[in-house]
Amino acid sequence: MNQDYIEPLPQIDELDEKILRLITKNARIPFLEVARECGVSGAAIHQRVQRLLNLGVISGSEFVVNPAKLGYNTCAYMGVYLEKAKFHTQVAEALRKIPEIVECHYTTGQYAIFVKIQTKTNKHLKKLIDEELQEIEGIARTETFISLEMDFKRQVAIK
Repeated sequence: MNQDYIEPLPQIDELDEKILRLITKNARIPFLEVARECGVSGAAIHQRVQRLLNLGVISGSEFVVNPAKLGYNTCAYMGVYLEKAKFHTQVAEALRKIPEIVECHYTTGQYAIFVKIQTKTNKHLKKLIDEELQEIEGIARTETFISLEMDFKRQVAIK
């Protein structure tokens, strides 16, 4: 395998892993509590977290909105077939302009692009497909899957 395509992994030790396990479970955990759990100083935790941020292992913290609490009751996934592969970038840019599309992936396999869509209702989803998605130049056709329920969602495992 050509090593030019493999990003080197940052050096992560057991303390980093323990910190990651704690802060990914609760992004609002105080550094002093993490320090107590890890048996080191608060300053050491601050330095380690900053290092993990600088390395790109973590990227800040965020509040996660519950779409259903804002009336977005339909979650759908859509496979997008392109007329030609060269349309990927322009189609992705057009999809980025649609706020209901919350994720967009360039994929291998059957679909060129796979997106996650949050809409208020099935009717809202149909309108979005008919009036916005099908109008994007470069999209040949789409296939939509409505999620009935999310069983789980999680972060990647930390050793």
